[in-house]
Amino acid sequence: MPRPSLEVADIFRGHGPAWRKANAGHVSLGQLKVMSAIERCRTAALGGHVARCEDCAHTAIAYNSCRNRHCPKCQGAAAKQWLAKRQAELLPVPYFHVVFTLPAAIAEIAYQNKAVAYDLLFKAAAETLITIAADPKHLGARIGFTSVLHTWGSALTHHPHVHMIVPGGGISLDGARWVPCRPGFFLPVRILSRLFRRLFLNNLAAAHRQLQFFGNHAPLANEQAFAAYLAPLHKIEWVVYSKRPFGGLAAVLAYLSRYTHRVAIANSRLIAFDSSGVTFKWKDYRIKGRDRYKLMTLATDEFIRRFLIHVLPRGFHRIRHYGLLAKTSSAANIALARKLLAAQEPESEPADALDADHNQPACPCCGGRMIIIETFERGCTPHHQPTGPMIASGSTLHDNSPVPMPKMRSFYSLVPGRPRERSVKYPTVLSNRAPIFIV
Repeated sequence: MPRPSLEVADIFRGHGPAWRKANAGHVSLGQLKVMSAIERCRTAALGGHVARCEDCAHTAIAYNSCRNRHCPKCQGAAAKQWLAKRQAELLPVPYFHVVFTLPAAIAEIAYQNKAVAYDLLFKAAAETLITIAADPKHLGARIGFTSVLHTWGSALTHHPHVHMIVPGGGISLDGARWVPCRPGFFLPVRILSRLFRRLFLNNLAAAHRQLQFFGNHAPLANEQAFAAYLAPLHKIEWVVYSKRPFGGLAAVLAYLSRYTHRVAIANSRLIAFDSSGVTFKWKDYRIKGRDRYKLMTLATDEFIRRFLIHVLPRGFHRIRHYGLLAKTSSAANIALARKLLAAQEPESEPADALDADHNQPACPCCGGRMIIIETFERGCTPHHQPTGPMIASGSTLHDNSPVPMPKMRSFYSLVPGRPRERSVKYPTVLSNRAPIFIV
């Protein structure tokens, strides 16, 4: 895959130091760590390895990834591995996409209390689906689903919502049969919306002592003021969206891959970064048709701020499984569902093969097998030189402009078929496409 002409990392490297200085004291440690990880991702600052083709001797240098879950460049491999595990859980039934969204007045509170509010969003949405599905008036079954948290809108604004991928049916309450939903219809969204609203607001009010309030919301620290703030929200309609079934199991997997490991903005959406700011593609959902696709330019400071408001609290799980798919009992529940559906186990590619495909890319020149002949640590430079432009993990290209770095320690050559040689210390010459700023 060709490297995008512009990346979030370019913006962070170019403007990050000035932005951090201007906002010192107003940026969390977690946000600073995300900036640092993205700036260093796939550069010599994280080390890497040298690979050589067995057939044509083409040599390439690949830098290590940061593997930060907010990095736009590090989600492809993670999504592939996650989907390979989920493939065994798919059932031969229609799947639905259900979305629960917090209204703007609650989103403002959620931004100041991410861990508490996002957790309540997950739990209220899950309890809503499980409760309505178990009601004999609707489905009368135990269901399972996967929930994914997104906190952004297309313009990078704060817009917390949960995407749920739900099989169209469940196991009967007595466990004796599979109960399918009606064709093309899962559960009534108005009933889901009202129960979700009640559950979330009640739980949020109960969690008042765990919340913090800043700025214009500081008066809400008073319990009575908070209750008055929530009162009108009991009367408005909360958005719950249910999409028609997918076109098959392959479509379910493809859809999951677009949602599970997505970050606030993909590098492919970036258009320009110059003195006027950052220009990127966005989608205006209020407009139907092709006119909804537009360009937006934000001041660079504002672009960085919007990106970082979507950094999740440390240790917070943004992908969760509920009901039949809860990890404590998912294997037994899926086996029972397959038995009731008289379905066979799906064929899945072995994990070892998936890892091999990902870790052993083919030679870009002849398609031969690339073998690692050298590894180097953080801040070091490899002894071997690339054949042409350097490439980083995931085929991110780097030029060959030399940048001085500390000397590299001794290492052993690992070329197959050759005796192991001990190299001497080598003055470092680093290829890197931009300066590295480390927080």
